[in-house]
Amino acid sequence: MSADRPINADVEGKQEPPEPVGKPNDAEEQPQDAPREEPTPKPEPDRKGNPQVPPSPAPKRRRRGIPGPIKLVTALVLIAVGFIVLAIVAGGGSKNGGDAAAPSVTTATAAGKSNGSHATSESEPESESESGEATGAGAEELGYPSFATSNTTRIGGSDPASNAAAAALAVFPATNEKQRPVAVALVGTEDWAGAIAAAVLMAEPIRAPLLFAEAEGIPKPTEEALAALQPHGGAASGGDAVLAIGDVQVPKGMSATKVAPGDAATEAAAIARLRDQIAGSKPKAIILASSSEPAFAAPAAAYAARSGDPVLFTDAKELPPETAAALSRDKGVPVYALGPGSAISGKVLKEVEGLGSKVQRISGDNPVTAAIAFARFDAGKFGWHVTDPGHGFVLVRSDAPLEAAAAAPLSASGTWGPLLLTDNADTLPSELRGYFLDVKPGYTTDPTRAFYNHVWIVGDAGQISVQQQAEINEVAELAKIGSE
Repeated sequence: MSADRPINADVEGKQEPPEPVGKPNDAEEQPQDAPREEPTPKPEPDRKGNPQVPPSPAPKRRRRGIPGPIKLVTALVLIAVGFIVLAIVAGGGSKNGGDAAAPSVTTATAAGKSNGSHATSESEPESESESGEATGAGAEELGYPSFATSNTTRIGGSDPASNAAAAALAVFPATNEKQRPVAVALVGTEDWAGAIAAAVLMAEPIRAPLLFAEAEGIPKPTEEALAALQPHGGAASGGDAVLAIGDVQVPKGMSATKVAPGDAATEAAAIARLRDQIAGSKPKAIILASSSEPAFAAPAAAYAARSGDPVLFTDAKELPPETAAALSRDKGVPVYALGPGSAISGKVLKEVEGLGSKVQRISGDNPVTAAIAFARFDAGKFGWHVTDPGHGFVLVRSDAPLEAAAAAPLSASGTWGPLLLTDNADTLPSELRGYFLDVKPGYTTDPTRAFYNHVWIVGDAGQISVQQQAEINEVAELAKIGSE
């Protein structure tokens, strides 16, 4: 933690909370002293003089209200599509994931299903341990909420299109005109490099979330997201509602700015040129990523969405002419290369410097540590510089670059934060656990005055297991330190 940022702003004169007055829950209309014995087909009248409940079969047990997002997920099967309906109905209430404590035992979770969907059962008995904690197999039996815990929120669609739709609706709830984006970026479902480069369009002034499409049509989750988002175009987008990247079908009735299909370097250079036209100025920095190592390139999407700095691609040993032309156009803009020499060689960096730009490498031994290095990196006006508590984070699998691009809007809104990577479905990498512990929030006297961390998890339980989510929730949890 940084020495100049307090863990907790202590409040003097701490007072004990007053004794509760009146009914335990003033919002309930029914008397709270009604008998709780095993119900009979014809319940006896209340013998304490309270109004009698109208005759009806009494429930076998009182159930807690099921969180709205989980009902939506059940209704629409995919949790990502559930996010769409949640955004329309509830106005994006899942922003911080704080409404669902971990673990919840009132919702049965199909934790083993790859799409992360949930189901509820009226016949299942409610069960809870004394401590309220559940892990591993016991968590699944108790209905551990793979959708959300106290410090994590999962977007658990079974494919990138579903996850992109969910992320877009989480950022743009679309319940009124002000909550709708001016435009959206449509990218091919196989075009990971184009998707990472297109993340820059989520930055100001357009703030266009990413959705996936195909040359032959529009995936169902994308259709539903578009129906909710209703992008209308505006001055920032040149009046167009869609920014179509590569070979994708534009929805009927929507005007579009099109970026021609090509290889990674060609599309990225065209997107950078579009970005310059939209912004009306050169970028403050340029991110150079590997076209052959997507895991090292993935963290670029989050930062591009946050900063508006474009992403350009290079081969490991040779700088493509399209990238060289883009760097020459923005001559003098500092360049930050992501990944080790195996991804971007020193020879390439010398070529970039020869074009008039200063280059600095950000790397680690593997994609997990490289992403952490980028999260910590600080070069003045460039970098996340997340070395203390009180931040948001986004976590995806290192072998899922499309999910990394889909999640980019989450890094440019809400609890703005860097993209981190895990390389295993079941186990939190030790390096990542260590980083989370380094930035773990704490308090000394008053937890309500502390800083908090929140982690978005993108991908279904087959990509990032419920057990790993539980561990992340633990290391992100606010902890009491020291003594009063």
